[in-house]
Amino acid sequence: MAAEEVNKPFSHPPYAEMILAAIAGLNDENGSSKSAISKYIEGAFNGLPSDHSVQLTNSLNQMKESGELVYSKNNFMLKDPNAPPKRGRGRPPKPKLQSSLSDAPAGPPRPRGRPPKAKDPLAPPSASPRPKVASGSGKPRGRPPKKAKIDGGVLGAAETEVAAVTGASRPRGRGRPPKVKPQISATVEGVM
Repeated sequence: MAAEEVNKPFSHPPYAEMILAAIAGLNDENGSSKSAISKYIEGAFNGLPSDHSVQLTNSLNQMKESGELVYSKNNFMLKDPNAPPKRGRGRPPKPKLQSSLSDAPAGPPRPRGRPPKAKDPLAPPSASPRPKVASGSGKPRGRPPKKAKIDGGVLGAAETEVAAVTGASRPRGRGRPPKVKPQISATVEGVM
């Protein structure tokens, strides 16, 4: 017998129809509360299920989200057919112009960065472009270039000896040049 009661069809219409009938029957200017709708449905329709309040809440939420009902100040109202559609939060999207997008040929994408300044057609042409100078200091930007080696430059006395022995024009590395050992002559006095 329990299976017959579970599968038995209900003797009431769907909840959406009962809710719309309750709001129309109550006919309040500010809308009808959930408890007023529930009492109206319980009085007008018989054979409601035991979880009537849960199903009523779910149906009201579905109808509110679909736009069939308007929820304001804890009351549900029928949607005004003359009311403009409700706008969502945030900035509205820009309208898309279909005709201008489909007719215009797809050109190359814009380059990155700031566009170059427009040249004045009446201005005289410049002879040579000036090197860019940092504002205020008068010096060019970045690291200065290396100075070229000077061949035959002035060398100190120790540097000339090193250059003569090793054949190099300048010593390598930083600091003072390495000491040059004096050459000992092959003849030794007194040993002969």
